[in-house]
Amino acid sequence: MAVSADGQLAVSASSDHTLKVWELASGALLTTFICDAGAYCCAFSHDRRLIVAGDRLGQVHFLRLEEPKSKQ
Repeated sequence: MAVSADGQLAVSASSDHTLKVWELASGALLTTFICDAGAYCCAFSHDRRLIVAGDRLGQVHFLRLEEPKSKQ
């Protein structure tokens, strides 16, 4: 598990092929990413816009986080 530099988000890597992004204050699951194989490591970029993760097949995944679009 990795925590963002601002302490607001966490990302978890799992052998079930998922990366999950959590809001730490509420414990809410924000999103789930599916990998091709079990995910073993993950980290946030300093600005919290990018997650980098590695899986058991040796693949490196770069995932861009975006703010939800506001409803109008």
